[in-house]
Amino acid sequence: MSRAGTWFKMLGAGIVICVGGPAFVQSIRPSDEELFKRYNKDLQKRSLEEGDRRAQEFDDYVNRLKQWSKSDKSIWVAAQEQEDLRRSQVDTSASQGKEEARIQREEMRKELLGEK
Repeated sequence: MSRAGTWFKMLGAGIVICVGGPAFVQSIRPSDEELFKRYNKDLQKRSLEEGDRRAQEFDDYVNRLKQWSKSDKSIWVAAQEQEDLRRSQVDTSASQGKEEARIQREEMRKELLGEK
């Protein structure tokens, strides 16, 4: 066989593999509706209930990624800074709650001692 014939065979085999492989995978891959129908009833119900919440969480995450990418810093650094800020806010609110609870306990103690 000539060299040109070998090249054409290799080119044909490459096209079949590069085009036919993904086309075959796409043809046997089930659609989202088919997968959903295979769920049992409990999973279908839970999927329908949590679908909107998960979509909203994903949208929030994408928006945060967009916000972080606008910064001059790395996305990871911006994400860490936002997480640190959120954690400090949680800590301050928790300490404020503890302080309010302590003040309330002191007032209750004063009331009890004052009544006796």
